[in-house]
Amino acid sequence: MHNVANESGLTGSEAAVVVHEREIEFHNFWANSTSVEEVLVTESFESPLAPENRYALHLMGDLKDKKVLDVATGLGEAAVYFALQGADVTATDLSPEMVNHASQLALHHQTNISPLVCPAERLDLPDNEFDICYAANLLHHVTNRHQTLQEMRRVLKPNGLLVTWDPLAYNPVINVYRWMANKVRTEDEQPLTFKVVQEFDELFVEVGHREFWLSALLIFLKYYLVDGVHPNEDRYWKRILKEGPSTMKWLGPLIALDQRLFRLKPFNYLAWTILMHGRKPS
Repeated sequence: MHNVANESGLTGSEAAVVVHEREIEFHNFWANSTSVEEVLVTESFESPLAPENRYALHLMGDLKDKKVLDVATGLGEAAVYFALQGADVTATDLSPEMVNHASQLALHHQTNISPLVCPAERLDLPDNEFDICYAANLLHHVTNRHQTLQEMRRVLKPNGLLVTWDPLAYNPVINVYRWMANKVRTEDEQPLTFKVVQEFDELFVEVGHREFWLSALLIFLKYYLVDGVHPNEDRYWKRILKEGPSTMKWLGPLIALDQRLFRLKPFNYLAWTILMHGRKPS
């Protein structure tokens, strides 16, 4: 995130400290204002309205006895879900309160994770340790994306799998939504461009990507225009996991349509999210 240094005259390392401090403050507050009962663990990976994570599970395969690293665990739903599938999970986050929340969520679900407070740019973990590294909504927050990808590659075993997903920068409707939702996101985050594909190609093999959400973004317009929910009142990407079968009757076909549209390259630039995956060279 070069914008802090550019605007303030700080060096790269000084700017990173400023960004990290703001990220910690924001995410500590989020953790402390969210009860473990509110976190939808199963829905985050098994709901038809969680296509990124459903595809991530497809890539990961059987998680039993796998060593899995959840980088930037946030509230802990991914770490706890993986643990419930039988994985040996380590969960890291820059925010101490997010790590604590993830630990409490694991206890709530009667499972175990190994919590660790550290920045994604400098993982305090040994080399060649994990079968799978998972990072949701991380890369658009970090201060040095290339260094973060190098760190995640370092801690993977040879042929280990990295799966990440984040928002893309191009869709004008989503950019308006992000502008409106200025109290439920951090000021330093920067959605990804397709340059991230090249960065993966430089560090990993068997690289692939898939985009999600285009016509199905109509549900965001429903939340705002029909339900009257302002983006700052409820995080739409969390609210969507609470939807039931009645929503899927009209939204399901749109999700299926999107996957057909994304086979045509120009439509990829209008997607909301991109999932990247690759393996550490053996």
